[in-house]
Amino acid sequence: MKAIILTEAGGIEKLVINTLPVPVITENEVLIQVKAISINPVDAKTRSGKGLYGRLKENPPVILGWDISGIVTESNSPLFKTGDEVFGMVNFPGHGRAYAEYVAAPAAHLALKPANISHEEAAAATLAALTAWQALVSHAKIKATDKILIHAAAGGVGHYAVQIAKHIGAYVVGTSSAKNKDFVMKLGADEHIDYTSQRFEEATSAIDFTLDTIGGDNIDRSLEVIKTGGTIISIPSGLNEEVTSKASAKGINGYFILVESNGDDMKQIAALLEKGIIKSHVSITYPFEQLPEAHSAIESGRTAGKIVVTV
Repeated sequence: MKAIILTEAGGIEKLVINTLPVPVITENEVLIQVKAISINPVDAKTRSGKGLYGRLKENPPVILGWDISGIVTESNSPLFKTGDEVFGMVNFPGHGRAYAEYVAAPAAHLALKPANISHEEAAAATLAALTAWQALVSHAKIKATDKILIHAAAGGVGHYAVQIAKHIGAYVVGTSSAKNKDFVMKLGADEHIDYTSQRFEEATSAIDFTLDTIGGDNIDRSLEVIKTGGTIISIPSGLNEEVTSKASAKGINGYFILVESNGDDMKQIAALLEKGIIKSHVSITYPFEQLPEAHSAIESGRTAGKIVVTV
């Protein structure tokens, strides 16, 4: 099979197409013929030597990627049979090895792909959608009465978070640049803040929950608009002890989460996709041979929705 190997940490030129044996599945795994792969910021960070690189390099060859949609060609699990179309985030935060024509995946990390969406749309709705689901539903347990601030609402995680929050019934304030205002509002946001022309802490207040996918001083600034007893969850950088203590001093819950592979959560997302309650916005699609270019696109930080690679 064709696979893209990371020869060493560095630029996109370190992603090299190679030929490898098809993986051999073990108990409770399935072999998937991959049809689409989703690209995330963590992919690019790991490629550059940050992110999860330190963990993955101990188990060469390093094959990046976690988000897939495809067809089961062999099964050692009662959960899926040959021919099933499945999707999921595989082995995160371990070695997903998704940049390949075939992937051995734990069946417990997958869900059946809804028949009414494409493999591209399914692959997109894995790490990003799981992150939004686990932050809003599993951890924060947001309610219909909550007022929620979602940073980078047009991004991969953000665009799913807006849709999930609106499905629950929350009042959603989303930040993005002006060019993505219409997109964010069509997702269901009740208010939009253009972060390039106004400071969000001057444009909103009385927030019950903030989802921060940016990090840095965005965390400190967000604390200014959150109610006592409210919550901030940070995705990219974690909350250091100083910020956690600042949040605590204001009576705010502040913490970091790392998304985890979870087939049960994938089934929840699959149900929402099947009913059209949430939709994947795939902004750019690349062929497998151009996967390095997909890394350049995700690193630009300017894409709306998701970037997908077809296999």
